[in-house]
Amino acid sequence: MTDIAVHLEDLTLGYEGHAALNAITGSVRAGSLTAVVGPNGSGKSTLLKGIAGILQPQSGSCRTAADARIAYLPQISELDRSFPANVYDLVSLGLWQDRGLLRRHRREDRLRIAEALVAVGLAGMEKKPLSALSGGQFQRALFARVMVQDASIILLDEPFNAIDAATVQAMLELIKRWHAQARTVIVVIHDPELVSRHFPETLMVNGTLVAWGETQWVMRARQAPPAFCQHEPARFAAGGR
Repeated sequence: MTDIAVHLEDLTLGYEGHAALNAITGSVRAGSLTAVVGPNGSGKSTLLKGIAGILQPQSGSCRTAADARIAYLPQISELDRSFPANVYDLVSLGLWQDRGLLRRHRREDRLRIAEALVAVGLAGMEKKPLSALSGGQFQRALFARVMVQDASIILLDEPFNAIDAATVQAMLELIKRWHAQARTVIVVIHDPELVSRHFPETLMVNGTLVAWGETQWVMRARQAPPAFCQHEPARFAAGGR
């Protein structure tokens, strides 16, 4: 499984004993770029929380590569922007796996943070309070935090919601950069046009697995009858490539 970043085996996830996502089986290739799509309430965010380890399986399993570092970015609506912190504080949280929460930052840490802020277009805004940021600026700061984490698996839950078109384009460029660096990127997204234009692979759910494979194939699967094969036969029938 050295070429597999995430393997799901009959995975069922839910809350308070109630299943939200049932019996998902398949694999995410290391270094792949995958969109997760489906209607509201279909289990997309639940799936990311399961991969991130925030939710434990009700049954089945979710395994990640042994040496994987995971960065998880929840929906922006789940985050409290009233906390008395600034942009630098938020981005520096990406270092906690390496430095802990209370240790002083080294020179190389400060350099990593500065480079991330430049990459997302927030250079010079280190001391700006989170409460004073626009939605697009806040999302850029969150992407900078992900950059600082230097993760091999990046999970993004609806990162393009309620932000301006320029920020969407800038975040897409960062996602493509991570993909080019052979990081595994999984993105929950609701815009089918963005999925078709920018994401090579797509996983579609609606309480269970609907289709999983190359994006063009999955988009055709939306119009297929219920008996349509869940995995693209040539590439996913065995749970991976």
